[in-house]
Amino acid sequence: MMKNDRSQPAWELLLLIATVVSIFAPVSGYSPFMQVRHGTVARSVEEANSTAAPVLANPYIAPLVALKNKGSKDEFATSQGKDVFEVVYQWKIIDFLYPNLQSRNNAIRTREFIPENNLPLGVDRFRNRIFITTPRWNPGVPATLSYLPLPVQDPSVPLIPYPDWSFHTKPKNPDCSKLMSVYRIFVDECDRLWVLDAGVIDTLTNLQQICPPKLLAFNLHTDELLFTYVLPPEQVKQDSLHTNVVVDIRDGQCEDAFAYVADVWRYGITVFSLREFKSWRTTNYLYNPSPSASDYNYLDLNFQWSDGVFGMTLSPVQNDGERMLFYHPMSSFNEFQVATSVLQNETIWQNFGLAKAFQPIGSRGKTGQSSTSGLARNNVQFFTLVQQSGVGCWDLTKPYNRNNLGVIEKNLDKLTFPNDLKVDREPKQFVWVISNKLPVFLYSKLDYSEINFRVLSADVQSAVLNTVCDPRNPANLAHKQEPECEF
Repeated sequence: MMKNDRSQPAWELLLLIATVVSIFAPVSGYSPFMQVRHGTVARSVEEANSTAAPVLANPYIAPLVALKNKGSKDEFATSQGKDVFEVVYQWKIIDFLYPNLQSRNNAIRTREFIPENNLPLGVDRFRNRIFITTPRWNPGVPATLSYLPLPVQDPSVPLIPYPDWSFHTKPKNPDCSKLMSVYRIFVDECDRLWVLDAGVIDTLTNLQQICPPKLLAFNLHTDELLFTYVLPPEQVKQDSLHTNVVVDIRDGQCEDAFAYVADVWRYGITVFSLREFKSWRTTNYLYNPSPSASDYNYLDLNFQWSDGVFGMTLSPVQNDGERMLFYHPMSSFNEFQVATSVLQNETIWQNFGLAKAFQPIGSRGKTGQSSTSGLARNNVQFFTLVQQSGVGCWDLTKPYNRNNLGVIEKNLDKLTFPNDLKVDREPKQFVWVISNKLPVFLYSKLDYSEINFRVLSADVQSAVLNTVCDPRNPANLAHKQEPECEF
C-alpha cells in the first residue's frame, strides 16, 4: 500500500485528476509499437523532481464500457490444433548427478536427498545448456540450481548441480554466501546467468528465512561468479517470498543493468541497480492479487492462492528511450504496465511513489491466471495459462483483448500446470516451459510411476504461425466483451 500523503503538492493532485479522467475516457487500445503513439513518463531524476507534472502513458485497453459487460466466453481468439511444444526432458522423479554412487547413497541415508521432495520450478536456456531450479520446498533437496546439456542424449538424466556441488549449502549450518533456495533465473544479453536465491527453506511445512534473499550473477562462458548482492533487511518483509527476476539492459551497457525482483507474498518489486550496486523497494496496489482470481481448480483439486506480482516482461526500448514493464499478479486475470523510468527513479520511492504510473492494459478473462511470461524478438509475448494447461500469446502491436490473445497449445497431459516460461536469445528463438503438477505436489501426492515433470520447447516462428499473434496478421479492432474487471 502507498503511504498517506499529508502534503501532496498541487501538481500531483492535478496529475491524479487528469489520469483518472484519461482512464475512464475511451482509449484507442493501441500499444506503443503501433502508429498511434502514447504519452511518456519522466525519464530522469531531474524530470521526476520538476514542478511540471509528468505525462503518463495511456493504458492499452479497450474502452471500459466493454470491460463492464458480462456473460462473455472465456476462450481466446485462436488456438493451434497441432502439437507445438516438444518434450525435451521429462522425469517421473528428480535425481542428481553425484560424484559417485556412494555419495548418493549416503545422501539418501542421511536424508539430505529425499527424491520425492524435489520439484523443478524455474528454467532458462543458454546455447548448449538448459538451466533448472529446484527450490527447497521441503527437506531433502541437495542442490537448488542445475543444468543439463543440449542437444539431448537421454531425456531423463539426473540434474547436474551448477556451477558445481561446492556452491550449494546445506540448511544445517548454512553458508549464506552459497546457494540456499533458488526459485527463478534469467539469462541476459551479456551472457550472464542471474540467480534469485529466496533464502527460505521448508516453504510448505515450516517456512524459515535461513539466509537473506540475494541476487547472484555468473559468467556463462567461464561459470565464474561475478557478484552477489544481498537485499537489505528493510526491503525484506515478514513472510516475503522473492520468486521471479527480469533484467533490463540498454544499448549493450552490461554494467548499467537493472534487475526487477518480484515479492509474490508481500506484493512488491525490488529494483536493483548494478552500476550503483544498491536497491530500493517499489509498491503499488496493482501488485496485489484479485480476490476473484484467487480460487483455482486443477484436476480434482480446489485451492486458494493469494499470490501477488509475479510475471514480468520488458517491452522493446521505444524511440523516445522509454521501456515498459508488463506484469501481472499470479492471482489475477489482468495484465498491467508501468514505465521502467518510474521504477528506476529511486527518488520517487523515497517519497510516495507515482501511483498512477501503474495502469491496467487488459484482461485474459476467467481462468486466465498466469505465472510467468517472456518476449520474443518479433514483439510477441508468450505467457503460461496455469488453469488451462496451456501457453498463450499476444502481439504487442495489437490491443490487449481476447480477440487478439492467442493460445499456442493446450494439453492437459503434456502442459500439465505450466509453471515457468522463458524465451531464449538464440539466433533461432525458442520458447521454453516447465510443467510440474505443482498443485498435486503441494496438496496431494504425485504418482511416481508416471511422468510428472517436463521441460518443453517450441520454435517461436512456428508457434505463432497463422495465429492472431502472428505479426503478419492485422489486429482485430472489435472489442470482445470482457467480464467486469476487479483490480
